[in-house]
Amino acid sequence: MTAQPPRRPFRLQTLFLAPLRLAYALWVAASFLTVSLTALVLALATPGLERRRRAARRAARTFLTLAAMPLTVRHEERIPAGQCVVVCNHASYLDGPVLTAALPPRFAFVIKREMSAVPLAATVLRRLGSVFVERNPMQASADARRLLRNASQGTSLVFFPEGTFDPRRGLHKFHAGAFASAVRAGCPVVPAVLRGTRRALWPGGVLPLPGPLELEILMPIAPAPGAASEAVPALRDAARAAILAALGEPDLTCSGDTVRPPDTAPARSARASRP
Repeated sequence: MTAQPPRRPFRLQTLFLAPLRLAYALWVAASFLTVSLTALVLALATPGLERRRRAARRAARTFLTLAAMPLTVRHEERIPAGQCVVVCNHASYLDGPVLTAALPPRFAFVIKREMSAVPLAATVLRRLGSVFVERNPMQASADARRLLRNASQGTSLVFFPEGTFDPRRGLHKFHAGAFASAVRAGCPVVPAVLRGTRRALWPGGVLPLPGPLELEILMPIAPAPGAASEAVPALRDAARAAILAALGEPDLTCSGDTVRPPDTAPARSARASRP
């Protein structure tokens, strides 16, 4: 039986604040549409991948400013100057724009293939060098090979290794693609923690909320020497344990399908990452 998402309790003040929230939501929608169309024009007209990514970064920052969602990036100096793979928790549709605003423009985003069917968004994402991947196992192996080629060519990548999100607070299990790419390239994985995006745009609701957002960059983790069959799961488990500890939210793999919840973050990560 599928667990139902939690319902937010009704409060009387919600009724009185409804007109303000609706007006704010309309403002955010108008701001997003305006910034998105501007980003589309810039993506089509601007020569050079890095220039397009810089323009997208400015557009994302402009949108967050207009939406009254100030962004703080903590420990940005921990991002290596060379190639790396950033992995981050996933909580909201805002996560992509926030990471676009926060990270240097040398990163390519790895995005689920469903986004390639969204006309305007797909055009912008392709022009920004994003990589679309399929969650269907029949296509996943081909996408994995393409990711490994990108990693081998020195591309820095951004992954949401959970692959999805839901209204519940917490961290899902991690897929292995990000960590296989890092091992193949011999580059570090940089765990990162997003805070505030679920509250700002709750997956179970339709009205956004203003407020601060934060991206915390954690310490990079280098792949251990040895065979990929051992290095990939070890890297995945270490990154997930670091994010889980810093996030301060529940381990969703221990919610209902785990007989005896593990006692430590590394143990929880190891159990969550088992095939």
